[in-house]
Amino acid sequence: MAQISPKLLIPESFQVSRDDITGQLGLIWELIKTPLIVPLLQLGVYICLAMSLMLFMERVYMGIVIILVKLFWKKPEKRYKFELIQDDVELGSSNFPVVLIQIPMFNEKEVYKISIGAACGLSWPSDRLVIQVLDDSTDPAIK
Repeated sequence: MAQISPKLLIPESFQVSRDDITGQLGLIWELIKTPLIVPLLQLGVYICLAMSLMLFMERVYMGIVIILVKLFWKKPEKRYKFELIQDDVELGSSNFPVVLIQIPMFNEKEVYKISIGAACGLSWPSDRLVIQVLDDSTDPAIK
């Protein structure tokens, strides 16, 4: 088998000295840097510019859509036909449906009073309101 000489791998124009491999690699890098790396970087810049333009156009489009929706979309009061639940003296609060509120808790000692207080403060007949606190705490001081 024929032996490959280093002159075949690195031409004589690249050979600074046989012992100085870093110098040879530096020279090779200088020769391929401009024709190889610069076009790749320019391509990356153009791709980034195109993507930035696409993001800008999407923001403009979404802004226009949001403005049109705010101006021309039917409000919920006009879209849905509903009547408010009227208080009936004869029926009392049985006109209202029973509502179940579940408050999940897990080691949240600081917020349990606030969340239970907010649920109790709802403007709904108290005999038609059920509040459940679901406590999965591992801390025995909370239970």
